[in-house]
Parts: sequence; C-alpha cells; structure tokens
Amino acid sequence: MELIREIIVPTGNSYTLTLPDEMIGKRVEVIAFELNKDVLVNDETKIDQNQILSDIREIFKGNLLDMSKFKFNRDEANNYNE
Repeated sequence: MELIREIIVPTGNSYTLTLPDEMIGKRVEVIAFELNKDVLVNDETKIDQNQILSDIREIFKGNLLDMSKFKFNRDEANNYNE
C-alpha cells in the first residue's frame, strides 16, 4: 500500500493531486483539515509531530471506538442460519 502525504498552504480553493499509476481504478481517501497555525512547513522549520497527532485525535475524538475487549468469533460470524 502506498501512502501520499502532502502538507500545503493553498493559495486558492482548488488543489490538484497527482496520484501514482498504481492507484488508478482503486478506492482512495483524501482528507483535508487545518493544521495548527503555529506549525509552519518549509525546509527550515521542524514539524511538531506530537502536536499534529494531538490535533488529529481531537478532530476524530467523537468517532473513536474502543475495540480492546472485542473478541472475533469466526463460528458466529459465519453462522448464516440464524
């Protein structure tokens, strides 16, 4: 699986993303969200990855599901008679 990650500062409301040939005809997901304004991206600035992860967790906190106690039961999953 190939991953493309781009951090940009758009100059308009349209952006063109060029995908590799391997992704043509496949389902892909594109996500765009605003990063913390203090995080600048260029060759001279180090990105605070912990802050970015914290921001992402904050955005998706209402959609998280605790699967730590989930047990997969193959027999139950394949029981088509019930």
